[in-house]
Amino acid sequence: QVQLVESGGGLVRPGGSLRLSCAASGSRFNINVMAWYRQAPGNQRELVATVSSGGTTTYADSVKGRFTISRDNAKNMAYLQMNSLKPEDTAVYFCNAEVYGFGAYWGEGTLVTVSS
Repeated sequence: QVQLVESGGGLVRPGGSLRLSCAASGSRFNINVMAWYRQAPGNQRELVATVSSGGTTTYADSVKGRFTISRDNAKNMAYLQMNSLKPEDTAVYFCNAEVYGFGAYWGEGTLVTVSS
């Protein structure tokens, strides 16, 4: 079993920044890919960014150049630095981890609201 807990969400003005964190805990696990997804009201959950255990990253076109995903393998942490935030970035952001031998796990999400 792996538990994921997100933090760092909140209310921010357009153009502002936020840093989300995801802490993974459990016993004897090895994480392959960590990812951030988001779901806005009335919309499907969408992939925002991924980072492999080796540090390779991918981004949705809508966040390229504004968001940066990173991870600390020693601490089992993932981060999402979000800059130049726009109202359309408003969503619940979910952490996802693909664990070797166990499948995918999800956190409960953290709300990001971008509004003036």
